[in-house]
Amino acid sequence: MEQLIILGTGNANATKCYNTCSAIRNERGYFLVDAGGGNGILVQLEKAGIPLEEIHEIFLSHEHTDHLLGMVWMIRMIAAKMKQGNYKGNLDIYCHRDLVETLLTIVGLTVQGKFVKLIGERIFLHPLEDGDVREILGYRVKFFDIQSVKAKQYGFTMDLWNGQRFTFAGDEPYRECEREYVQGADWLLHEAFCLHSQAERFKPYEKCHTTVKDACETAEMLGVKNLILYHTEDQNITRRKELYLAEGKPFFSGNLYVPEDLEVFELG
Repeated sequence: MEQLIILGTGNANATKCYNTCSAIRNERGYFLVDAGGGNGILVQLEKAGIPLEEIHEIFLSHEHTDHLLGMVWMIRMIAAKMKQGNYKGNLDIYCHRDLVETLLTIVGLTVQGKFVKLIGERIFLHPLEDGDVREILGYRVKFFDIQSVKAKQYGFTMDLWNGQRFTFAGDEPYRECEREYVQGADWLLHEAFCLHSQAERFKPYEKCHTTVKDACETAEMLGVKNLILYHTEDQNITRRKELYLAEGKPFFSGNLYVPEDLEVFELG
């Protein structure tokens, strides 16, 4: 069984849903992708039925608060379980090299020393360079720099056990440097800040984001088969799925998904 569990779908300002983060699950455990903006990650994991004891691999894409701060709680809670003897094995965290020091600084300032001491003993931060490959949950995962014009940010692509290719493109618009990872992907996670028809209201381009129409046109151009849109506004939350699908489908011939928090996708 291979699943994608969407833990949160909202952008940094969202209050009606959790910040964008997810987990990939197979029989070996869970691979957490970002952690949202606070201890709400613990609530989402509990609702999804994901035990902290089964999370041993985490990827942190970049330093923005809505992706980073939940990681402080993950380290705090997992370290506590380690001290209590309730967590087997180690925790491996992957992020680009510059982010290692940022995370260490924040954790050092906010987490008790007895837990911080486990970093380097049982909690390991693995600095990544563009193009690095790691084996995670039995997958070959290749990390890449999305060349953000804001904070340095990495995405990744991986080969699923069923032979399909899964790509996480971060929370910024597609750039040509990502073509080899995105083109022809069986699954693509791409941000869509708002409806194109509401771009004047939400001003996605000023924030280096895209609209539903933009994301769908990009995925169509690159031959993506399954497109999942996330990192959205939450002012349309009650009708978000309906409205986003209606706008996007005319521009994308593959399978288009606009998930709610805690929605699960069967990958294979």
